Amino acid sequence: MEHYATTKHGAFSWNELMTTDVSAAKAFYAELFGWDMHDEQAPGMTYTVLITGGQKVGGIMAMPEDVQDAPPAWGAYVTVDDVDKQTQRASQLGATVILPPCDIPRVGRFAVIRDPQGAILSLITYLQA
Repeated sequence: MEHYATTKHGAFSWNELMTTDVSAAKAFYAELFGWDMHDEQAPGMTYTVLITGGQKVGGIMAMPEDVQDAPPAWGAYVTVDDVDKQTQRASQLGATVILPPCDIPRVGRFAVIRDPQGAILSLITYLQA
């Protein structure tokens, strides 16, 4: 299994920046925090993995076409044991499912919800080794 900060159910495990200027963001955060960065090829894009203390803690990516009007923003992921089940549970508790559960090749499965107060959060279940 990859070395993510944590894969414990209910723990924040990943942070991701979607930005309009990946190069500038990489330069800024490398200088600010001293993060190591590794570019990986994902379907149709380059994804920059952020590493600190030998652990993968987040990523940087270009804004997807379907959200070009949104400002650059950081998004948080919380690990769950079963993303499909927890997404359904979130919906039953009043959340809006923004992106239904879908696969991230070689990583796991994730979904994006908006809680009843309007905050957006991603849920993720990592692949097992």
